[in-house]
Amino acid sequence: MWAISSLVPARFLTLIAHLVIVITIFWSRENNVKACLPLTYTVEEYNIEDIRLVVALSVTLGLFAIELAGFFSGASMFNNSQGLLSTACHASGSVALLFFLFEQWTCSIYWWIFGFCSVIPALYEMILLIAVFALKKKPL
Repeated sequence: MWAISSLVPARFLTLIAHLVIVITIFWSRENNVKACLPLTYTVEEYNIEDIRLVVALSVTLGLFAIELAGFFSGASMFNNSQGLLSTACHASGSVALLFFLFEQWTCSIYWWIFGFCSVIPALYEMILLIAVFALKKKPL
């Protein structure tokens, strides 16, 4: 029982850590946008890559809103499988995004991190929200 109850704070902390790193990338995205471009680029190319990164970060923030809504509503707070999945995905996402931020990886790598570390737990969260609120299943 102790391991199950320790998933709740671990899930919350990794979710918040991942959220803080995404917000940090959002605020300081200029260097990451430049890392996505060749050595010589035009203003138009810069604007296109900037818009792509802003869209990716905005969608990530939307998925965080879904996960936090499910977590704070209690629909998935004590669900062991969602807790473990979310903790693993957001912990690995936090580490990967720190490398993305500090090593200035290309923007295409962000989409891989987004897919594995943000989309998967958010989809499972949506399934749990539908099961709890629409189908009236008991939250675990």
